[in-house]
Amino acid sequence: MLITDTLFYFCAIPAVLLFGLAKGGFGGAIGILAVPLMSLAVPPPQAAAILLPILCVMDLLALRKFWGKWHVENLKIMIPGAILGIVIGAFTYRYLTEAYVRILIGSLALGFALYFWFKPKQISAAGPSRLKGTFWSTISGFTSFGIHAGGPPANVYLLPQRLPPSLFVGTNTVLFAVINYVKLIPYFWLGQLDASNLYTSLVLLPLAPIGIGLGYFLHQKISATVFYQIVNTFLFFAGTKLVYDGWLLL
Repeated sequence: MLITDTLFYFCAIPAVLLFGLAKGGFGGAIGILAVPLMSLAVPPPQAAAILLPILCVMDLLALRKFWGKWHVENLKIMIPGAILGIVIGAFTYRYLTEAYVRILIGSLALGFALYFWFKPKQISAAGPSRLKGTFWSTISGFTSFGIHAGGPPANVYLLPQRLPPSLFVGTNTVLFAVINYVKLIPYFWLGQLDASNLYTSLVLLPLAPIGIGLGYFLHQKISATVFYQIVNTFLFFAGTKLVYDGWLLL
């Protein structure tokens, strides 16, 4: 049955638009707020299930915007790690508490945002690393499976490379397109994509191109310096929100 609760749509509409903004031009940092926002009205697993089909459509729209603008070497490192993280998430789903997952990811996001702001200015841009890329992408796949919070771990790896904004967003776009479509398999397996959630996803789906279009428009209007400041600001607030929510759930 379709969800008809007014509070749910009051939370879900801005949540979907936030994810569209993230995928349209801000590399996933803003989207981490979507599941916590929807969780004010429905349980987090249900919020994640409703969002997943919408995210899959958004991924296709974002790929069209950023086609060819991705870092192949990073993707070759990150995609296998992300799939491994999804597999781990699927098989540990029933044993891990949501509170600890939120605190873990929130702490990582806060730590990196603070490092980005206060690190010595003379440090040069990092390059791709198989060890770091596999580690962070595995965490990204794992946390994306649970609450679609894969953006911060991926950003911890990608942001120090100081890629051009379009290349940064395009790489994130390909990575999370793969992650989200792979996640459909365990989500079906675990029974999260039932008729009620799918009907609700369909009602919210028209918001997907609006959010993507707005994110892409803003992406083209701001400089690289401002872009990274915005990404890290949202990373900081998202991390704070996740840690706070996690402690409340303990």
